[in-house]
Amino acid sequence: MPADPLHRAGKSQRSTTSLPPSGSGASAIEVRRSARRRRTVSAYREGDRTVVLIPARMSEAEEQRWVTVMLDKLAAQESKRVLGDAELTERAARLSEQYFEGRARPTSVRWVTNQNTRWGSCTPAEGSIRLSHRLQGMPEYVVDYVLVHELAHLLVPGHGPRFWRLLEAYPRTERARGYLEGVVAAARLPHPPVGREE
Repeated sequence: MPADPLHRAGKSQRSTTSLPPSGSGASAIEVRRSARRRRTVSAYREGDRTVVLIPARMSEAEEQRWVTVMLDKLAAQESKRVLGDAELTERAARLSEQYFEGRARPTSVRWVTNQNTRWGSCTPAEGSIRLSHRLQGMPEYVVDYVLVHELAHLLVPGHGPRFWRLLEAYPRTERARGYLEGVVAAARLPHPPVGREE
């Protein structure tokens, strides 16, 4: 949820920072309590940090519950937002810097609608990366995994041991691969027959 500028500017009574639950996508959570805030809870991303604004009177148990609720809401909002090609290129640059010390430098990164059997592709000779439009709306860590996978191909073209060692740098590789395998498996499930109304 976007931050309310009035609440962001207000003094917080107490601020705590903690590590997020696994899968939240943020590196730290900061909880700011405010005596002026009566009932509302809100949250926003601030770089790698998630800030959750709560009333000062909330108990620790309520705080934990609301942090979880707000992280889920933020993740749901972010998964619905479709990145444009320019944002996808920026994201690829950040991921290259984070996992490959900036060595993987694509010349272009874009969405395509003609990849129905692959999640992404890379042409190392051209430096181009293409992601299937089917990834749009999937969790960020899944899109990031596919980007990291294709960035790794700029450094190692094949799928040999050296390539998979590069991917070990991305901590959610197994989880993202499991998610994508689940999507593929679900698409293969037989559709229930349409019954006639009696």
